[in-house]
Amino acid sequence: MSLRIATAPISWGVSEVDGWGVQLPPERVLAEMRSLGFEATELGAQGFLPPAPEDKAARLAEFGMTAIGSFVPVIAHQPGIDPLPRIEQELRDYAASGATVLVVCADSEQTGYDAQREPLTDEQWSTLFTNLDRITAAAAAVGVTATLHPHVGTVVETKDDVDAVLRGSTIPFCFDTGHLFLGGTDPVQFAAEHSDRIAYMHLKDVSLDGMRRVADGEISYFDAIKADLLYRPVGQGDVDIRAILQSMVDAGFDGWIVLEQDKVVLEEPADGTGPIEDARASVEFVRALVAELESSRSGAAR
Repeated sequence: MSLRIATAPISWGVSEVDGWGVQLPPERVLAEMRSLGFEATELGAQGFLPPAPEDKAARLAEFGMTAIGSFVPVIAHQPGIDPLPRIEQELRDYAASGATVLVVCADSEQTGYDAQREPLTDEQWSTLFTNLDRITAAAAAVGVTATLHPHVGTVVETKDDVDAVLRGSTIPFCFDTGHLFLGGTDPVQFAAEHSDRIAYMHLKDVSLDGMRRVADGEISYFDAIKADLLYRPVGQGDVDIRAILQSMVDAGFDGWIVLEQDKVVLEEPADGTGPIEDARASVEFVRALVAELESSRSGAAR
């Protein structure tokens, strides 16, 4: 398959957000990832793997895994704050860990992802665009692809935000099908119209009912995840995964598809149970669908 399928520790509840449930030990998470046939993963939140990049790579290798990249929240919209030192620190680590994709999140300066942010001023938008382009160039200079991750509760969340970045910056996107859907961007339309701006994918599925309950204020974003009401195993929610992957296959996309189902783990589950069950359902569905779509494309080409 030209579409490469990987995973991320957040599917096992490993998060950078304080108070985000039980953080499962890396040996368990990595062993379960490998048992599902994954060979690559994102690095996860700081503290999940050893701090030294060489040690990160070594720990992954113990489980037959390699590093793709990491999710890095930075404040990029404030004129008085330079995000480059944090980005450059991450890029130095990449050289030793073998990671190649930087996933940038435009931090809103709020705590958690439920806090409401103020609309950006024109000056803040201009600063954001400039910094995103600076990050793109800094990453490219060391052979790393920088991508922007639209995300609930951040500076780039809504359809208007996404459209503004498409117009104002050259940074490629981490195409997160769930967060785009939650923010009001149609991920099917985005895949069809902007495949040239997609360098990396977070493939998520979302319950429309859960999304409406969050949007109506009935339940917070965090509590919806904790109650397993929002994200579903890929193929079991309301995102048209088939149409999205069809567009990516048709566009010749050859980047990573990272299967993500944001989880909050309330207590360490028994062996063979817990997050691995949903991760298994997702990867089996996506592997079968990708094989079908690429086979159909190959047949049509002949």
